[in-house]
Amino acid sequence: MYHTDRGIEELERRRGDEEVTLAWLAERLVEFVDLNPDFEVPVERLATWLARLDDPDD
Repeated sequence: MYHTDRGIEELERRRGDEEVTLAWLAERLVEFVDLNPDFEVPVERLATWLARLDDPDD
Protein backbone atom coordinates (compact mmCIF):
# COMPACT_ATOMS: atom_id res chain seq x y z
CA MET A 1 0.00 0.00 0.00
CA TYR A 2 1.31 3.41 -0.94
CA HIS A 3 1.35 6.16 1.68
CA THR A 4 -1.20 8.13 -0.38
CA ASP A 5 -3.61 5.20 -0.41
CA ARG A 6 -4.51 5.91 3.20
CA GLY A 7 -5.61 9.44 2.35
CA ILE A 8 -7.59 8.22 -0.65
CA GLU A 9 -9.25 5.53 1.45
CA GLU A 10 -10.11 8.09 4.14
CA LEU A 11 -11.60 10.39 1.50
CA GLU A 12 -13.74 7.57 0.16
CA ARG A 13 -14.81 6.49 3.64
CA ARG A 14 -15.68 9.99 4.88
CA ARG A 15 -17.08 11.59 1.73
CA GLY A 16 -17.66 8.74 -0.69
CA ASP A 17 -21.43 9.15 -0.73
CA GLU A 18 -21.32 12.87 -1.59
CA GLU A 19 -21.76 14.29 -5.06
CA VAL A 20 -19.64 17.30 -5.98
CA THR A 21 -19.09 19.34 -9.11
CA LEU A 22 -15.76 19.71 -10.81
CA ALA A 23 -16.02 23.44 -10.10
CA TRP A 24 -16.20 22.63 -6.37
CA LEU A 25 -13.18 20.34 -6.68
CA ALA A 26 -11.24 23.02 -8.59
CA GLU A 27 -12.00 25.53 -5.82
CA ARG A 28 -10.76 23.10 -3.16
CA LEU A 29 -7.56 22.44 -5.16
CA VAL A 30 -6.88 26.18 -5.47
CA GLU A 31 -7.55 26.58 -1.76
CA PHE A 32 -5.15 23.71 -0.97
CA VAL A 33 -2.37 25.16 -3.15
CA ASP A 34 -2.86 28.59 -1.58
CA LEU A 35 -2.30 27.00 1.84
CA ASN A 36 0.44 24.61 0.64
CA PRO A 37 2.38 26.26 -2.22
CA ASP A 38 4.97 23.47 -2.24
CA PHE A 39 2.30 21.19 -3.70
CA GLU A 40 1.49 23.43 -6.68
CA VAL A 41 3.24 21.22 -9.26
CA PRO A 42 1.69 17.88 -8.21
CA VAL A 43 -1.77 19.45 -7.90
CA GLU A 44 -1.43 21.01 -11.35
CA ARG A 45 -0.36 17.64 -12.77
CA LEU A 46 -3.35 15.93 -11.16
CA ALA A 47 -5.74 18.63 -12.44
CA THR A 48 -4.31 18.39 -15.96
CA TRP A 49 -4.54 14.60 -15.92
CA LEU A 50 -8.17 14.75 -14.77
CA ALA A 51 -9.01 17.38 -17.38
CA ARG A 52 -7.58 15.27 -20.21
CA LEU A 53 -8.84 11.81 -19.24
CA ASP A 54 -11.06 11.54 -22.32
CA ASP A 55 -8.57 13.12 -24.74
CA PRO A 56 -7.28 10.38 -27.06
CA ASP A 57 -4.18 12.45 -27.94
CA ASP A 58 -2.85 12.39 -24.40
